[in-house]
Formats: sequence, structure tokens, C-alpha cells
Amino acid sequence: MDFKAFLKKKNICISWRNYFVTAMGAMAQGLFASLLIGTILSTLGKWTGASFLATIASYAQNGYVVGAAIGVAVAAALKADGLVLLSATVVGAMGYMLGTDEYTAGPAGAFAAVLIACEIGKLVSKETKVDILVTPIVTILTGFGIAKLLCPPIAYAMYYLGEFINSATVLHPFYMGIIISVVVGIVLTLPISSAAVCAMIGISGIAGGAATVGCCCQMVGFAVMSFRENRWGGIVAQGLGTSMLQMGNIIRKPVIWLPTIISSALLGPLSTMVFHMENNGVAAGMGTCGLVGPLGVLTAMSEHDAMFWTGLVLLCLVLPAVITLAISELMRKLGWIKLGDLKLDL
Repeated sequence: MDFKAFLKKKNICISWRNYFVTAMGAMAQGLFASLLIGTILSTLGKWTGASFLATIASYAQNGYVVGAAIGVAVAAALKADGLVLLSATVVGAMGYMLGTDEYTAGPAGAFAAVLIACEIGKLVSKETKVDILVTPIVTILTGFGIAKLLCPPIAYAMYYLGEFINSATVLHPFYMGIIISVVVGIVLTLPISSAAVCAMIGISGIAGGAATVGCCCQMVGFAVMSFRENRWGGIVAQGLGTSMLQMGNIIRKPVIWLPTIISSALLGPLSTMVFHMENNGVAAGMGTCGLVGPLGVLTAMSEHDAMFWTGLVLLCLVLPAVITLAISELMRKLGWIKLGDLKLDL
């Protein structure tokens, strides 16, 4: 058996898409099922006075639990078998919590450690008569070695990158509002997990708010501008699901991306300078997917006055729909977008 056949037998696919699209998307799901759900439950507990929700949230938000959730999510995405999959929980926890004396590596550390440890674990899985010992030991020791080696620089890099973005947005809210809103919105529509990216760099505050708006512009915008082609199924699939569904159409005709990008650029500064919308981490990169983005804003901001609700509704729903639709209709009249360009097979 040659090496390529051996890798195929072991479900090891060395590709950019497998590692940074499939696996990173799974990492976002792990974050969602632990840290983000914990944050939402914590907020609900404060609002309702239900102490048991706060107790559940404290477990869900624990760093070791979050790391384990990322570990099993990434391992499952990489098609790891039983022992490797279970060992990934330990590796994920180590990768998440290790780092420097000041900072942990967080989601990025967990992702890096699990990614490499799983692939090494799969190489030795079921190759010996004492597999129940060899596979977990190799997977966990590999994960520990990778975590000790990579987590300190990852911790520093993610912390300072996040601090730079968050601080720059406070100092230059207009320009950074445009940049963050547009870039994160584009990443959301690309086959890359914007939620994972936002979580890894620790985006927060008004920078997180701008990211949320950019994502909402993509999801709500595509849902509304493609209504004549995709009707209500498109509204649900894109508005509450993902604008990534349009990626095939964008590749065929990139100009259809302009309306959502322009609306992101227009509304980003409105978020940072007028409504001062805030959001944190994974929720900032979710947009209207399951309404996680707006719920994250609700959780991140303590004052829920009339200005807050006005900004939330306008920036996450109304204006992305109105502005994107207006631009797309103009482009249809100019012949830049034609009927069927936004059609999805739903």
C-alpha cells in the first residue's frame, strides 16, 4: 500500500478546505454549543432570576469545557474514530487553557492542538493489538506537545491582534467601522467561519458590533435581494441560515456581491459612531443565523433603552434589507444583475 492509499484509509485528507473550512466551521459549532449557549443562559438567568440557569452557564463557559467541545467538534469534522475522537476532548481542553502566564491560547490554541493531534492519532489508530492504550496516549501526548509549543505565541498573537482591532475601532470608529463590517461580512459569506475568526481574535465592544452589522447585511441582504428568485424559502435559508449559499452564484457573477458589501460599508460606521452597538466573540460573527448575533448584542450591552432597541432593529434587520434591496434593484435596472443570477437550489 502506498502512502496516499494509507492516508485515504485513515480518513486523512491534507487540504486547505478540509482544515480551514470544514474543521474551522466545526470549531465554531463547538464554541456555540458551549461558550455562546452558556452566555445566553447566563443572561436569561439574570433576567428571570432563575439561579439554575446561571449554574448551568458557569459549567458551559468553563475554559476546559469549551476546549473539550471544540476538540470533539473538530475531531468529528476530521472523521476521527472513537478513541481519537474522545482523546480530542483532553487535547482541546489543554490547547484552550495553555498559553502564557497572562493569557490563554483560547479557541485558536484548541483548534491548532486538536487539528494536529487528531491527524497523528488517526495514523496509529487500530494499528496495534493494544490500540485502547496506544491511540489515546499518542493523541494526547501529541496534543500536549503541540499545545506547549504553539499556544504561547498563539496566545500573544491573538490577544494583541484583538486588542489592536478593538482599540483602533475606539480611536477611529468611522474607518474601522467600515473595514470590520465589510471584512467580517465577506468572511461570513466565504466558506470560512467568521464566528471562529471573531472568537479567535477576541473581537469585542463596538468592533464586535460592527462585525455583527456586516454579517447581518450579508444574510438579510441576500435573503431580501434574491426574494423574486428564491421566495420565502430563500428568506429562511439565507436570513436565518447562511449567506454562504450564494457563494456559487458569486463565483459565477461577482457583481451580485456589491449590494451587500456596500450596505456593510454604509452601516458599519452607523453602528460604531451613532448607536455604539457592542458584541463579543463568536456571536459577533454569526449575524442573523438563528438570531445569534442580535442575541449576542442583547447580552453584551447592559442598557436596553429606546436607543438600544432602535439601533438593534435598524442595523440588524431593517436597514440591511432596505439598503441592499435598493442597490440591487438599481443594478437590475442597469442590467448588472439579471433574473436568475441569485437563484438557489432549495
